[in-house]
Amino acid sequence: MRKTIGDAVKTAMKAGEKARLSTLRLISAKIKDADLAAQGAGKTEATPGELIEVLARMVKQRRESIEQFTAGKRPDLAEIEQAEIHVIEEYLPQGLSAAETSEAIAALIKETAAATVKDMGKVMGLLKERYAGRMDFTAASAAVKAKLSGG
Repeated sequence: MRKTIGDAVKTAMKAGEKARLSTLRLISAKIKDADLAAQGAGKTEATPGELIEVLARMVKQRRESIEQFTAGKRPDLAEIEQAEIHVIEEYLPQGLSAAETSEAIAALIKETAAATVKDMGKVMGLLKERYAGRMDFTAASAAVKAKLSGG
């Protein structure tokens, strides 16, 4: 992912795509931050899964900003955030559909033998490990809770 983004930065520079270049530089900086954090934890660099989580957080932050800008009647700023989301999502794996998310949750509940809401942590931990960047974990958490509480 690092090389791909580095190449994309060079391409955007040559093409004069200022908005794309800015977003790619933000991604690159976040990756470097993740690598530094990993080095502090005794690893050489952040894992691909950790990098996907970083990008997913970036998308989530921008979606929250879009809501705030829309509420504040600033569609110009919301549009900029949306453009950044499009660039970031190019480097994220394809997200799971609602049906795929439901199937994954059901499979992990069965795999972990989760029976009550107290077992929710086991299921969520595996979901985050296996589907980082591909699933909305807030919605997944609600779905796991509903299935474990008999819903």
